[in-house]
Amino acid sequence: MAKRDYYEVLGVDKNASADDIKKAYRKMAIKYHPDKNPGDKEAEEKFKEAAEAYSVLSDADKKARYDQFGHAGVEGAGPDFSGGFGNLNDILNDLFGGAFGGGFGGFSGFGGGFGGQRGQRQQRVYRGRDIRVRVKLTLEEIAKGVEKEISIEKNVPCTECGGKGAKNSSDIKSCPACNGTGQVQRVVNSFLGQTVTYSTCQQCGGEGKIISNPCRSCNGTGLVRKRETIKVKIPAGVEAGMQLTLQGEGHAAKNNGINGDLLVVIEEQEHPNLKREGNNLYYTKIVSVVDAMLGAEVSIPCLDGDYKIKIDPGTQSGEVVRLRGRGLPSVNGYGGTGDLYVKIAVWIPKKLSKDEKAIVESLREKESFQPNPTKEDKSFFDRLKDLF
Repeated sequence: MAKRDYYEVLGVDKNASADDIKKAYRKMAIKYHPDKNPGDKEAEEKFKEAAEAYSVLSDADKKARYDQFGHAGVEGAGPDFSGGFGNLNDILNDLFGGAFGGGFGGFSGFGGGFGGQRGQRQQRVYRGRDIRVRVKLTLEEIAKGVEKEISIEKNVPCTECGGKGAKNSSDIKSCPACNGTGQVQRVVNSFLGQTVTYSTCQQCGGEGKIISNPCRSCNGTGLVRKRETIKVKIPAGVEAGMQLTLQGEGHAAKNNGINGDLLVVIEEQEHPNLKREGNNLYYTKIVSVVDAMLGAEVSIPCLDGDYKIKIDPGTQSGEVVRLRGRGLPSVNGYGGTGDLYVKIAVWIPKKLSKDEKAIVESLREKESFQPNPTKEDKSFFDRLKDLF
């Protein structure tokens, strides 16, 4: 099952501050900790999920790698629960400086402490939509890293009105229906007392303002369409399906809000000779029967040019030669560089001339040409089974 986005797990925005991330985790740790939910496996899994998300998003280095590469950039970076979950009181005291001492009962009041006051008008901040593009890379580009130019069309702030939707500030008035709050209050009296509800103002659409003379360039939206070319630095070692995030390079938001992100999805072009599995590369080298029997020097294609290797006399078909460090680097820098595995395939000719048949026939009964595998040969074939 695919992992959920860490920001989604904690219920915070990508632009959330460190304090917001900490508060969100505190709320979930209290709600789902196994001490509070004995025997509840679902709560236990949610607690683990939240702890893993917090361990990454609370660390500036891990958070930066996660924002750029997703889960692949922080593989293995989660917490270790092999020793148990720890006491909830101790966990929260460690996280928040001992501010919650006095026992588990002291946490009961957290449920409603994180939201704002009901009906209180907060300035609405919009976020632009993300843009997702695909970039195809060769193995040679992946091995060294590359800078690509990407052409995209996106919403940008209107230069005529500065993104406000009107050229003159005097053309922007507070909405009379909601007095600029963007919300309409309704009071209902019942035998239980008064109930106050809030809904989005229909006249201004929740904006809190009315534009009497919209900008002609953007029709009052504050946004126009524009094509831009953006340079993207792609690090070495990326894999197909990885997603790089360029924060703020997506669509602009109205009312000069927060820009969306540009999401660059990696696609890998098939190499004519080499096959990739993780950071390792695989290649099959076909050699003649004579070269396999007598030995030879053959050329192997690598990502940085051809490489010469020696075929030992008596090399068997299926034997594998390992070229250390000739693979691909790890994208997060922790896995080192992979290897290139060369599988030797001995070519058996299907058609022979009369003279060639005579030569081979003369060798048929020779002792050296009689199958006689040694213990070493047998163990070699066992290793081949494990490898392939």
